[in-house]
Amino acid sequence: MKNLIYLMLSLIGLASCNSRPQKSTYLELSGRTMGTSYSINYRDSLGRNFGPAIDSLLGEINAEVSTYIPSSTISQWNQSEEGIKVDDRPHFLRNYQLAKQVFGETAGWLDPSLMPLVNYWGFGYTEKRPVLAVDSQKVDSLRALCAFGQLKLEKGYLYKTEAGSELDFSALAKGDAVDELGRYLEAQGIRDYMVEIGGELRLRGHQEGAEGWYIGINLPKTDAGLREIQNIVELKNYSLATSGNYRNFYEVEGQKYAHTINPKTGYPEKSQLLSASIFAPNCGRADAWATACMAMGLERAQQLLPNYKELEAHLIYVDSLGQIQTWSTPKAKTWIKQ
Repeated sequence: MKNLIYLMLSLIGLASCNSRPQKSTYLELSGRTMGTSYSINYRDSLGRNFGPAIDSLLGEINAEVSTYIPSSTISQWNQSEEGIKVDDRPHFLRNYQLAKQVFGETAGWLDPSLMPLVNYWGFGYTEKRPVLAVDSQKVDSLRALCAFGQLKLEKGYLYKTEAGSELDFSALAKGDAVDELGRYLEAQGIRDYMVEIGGELRLRGHQEGAEGWYIGINLPKTDAGLREIQNIVELKNYSLATSGNYRNFYEVEGQKYAHTINPKTGYPEKSQLLSASIFAPNCGRADAWATACMAMGLERAQQLLPNYKELEAHLIYVDSLGQIQTWSTPKAKTWIKQ
């Protein structure tokens, strides 16, 4: 699953050479949320500051979906024996329903019930520590608790089918929060904006001095800086999320363990796929699919993605000679600049 402090994309200022003589009507907001940073750039001729409302909304979202808050809705569900009432928890319910949709679309490669395994491998809300000696029987027993497809939502209650089951929406929660902030801005009459949380983006209209928004996709190498760019993307009215394994990992006796857990094996996924950038109308879905692609690997992703016409993708991988290569869907190729 994607770590909450994981950052792969950075907004890069490619302002037009023909700068506007009048005072800019674009405003910027920034802060901390979900264990990472957020930034918002929007055009408003009234000069309104939406900062307090944005922070309040983010607080409401975290109070329902953060596994790092013991009193959150998801923590309450994880700690319960049978399940809890969720129909009055809109942010939790929205994440659950989106996860269920992508779980079905990807044949289970996006699985938010992997929380017991994420914790075991040292990438969850429990103590961060490497696994020095792998216990295969323990992995198998924890994998038996990952029964997302069997969960039952009835009369407003989300019921467990396995005691000890836990959920983790970190593969899509940032993207979903990005969408919520975007919808809030649109409700205030804002049409040109960029919302970003931890590298996941929702883009509408255009940035100042351009016809769309210019975004940089990081170079997927362990020692690469956050401003080292592999590709530049020009987008308008789309969302973008990226997942990868080259930053959030640890090594034990030369063996690398990355944070993406393979739901079919229960072990960290080893793959030639370095990063998956997914473009979609909504960021939550792009976020979930990006994680699913990292779990399923390059070949499965190449086969499955063309079945969903509203999704576009840019995959960066390493070939048999150790060289970095890319693969893109047809429309994505038109957006990506080398």
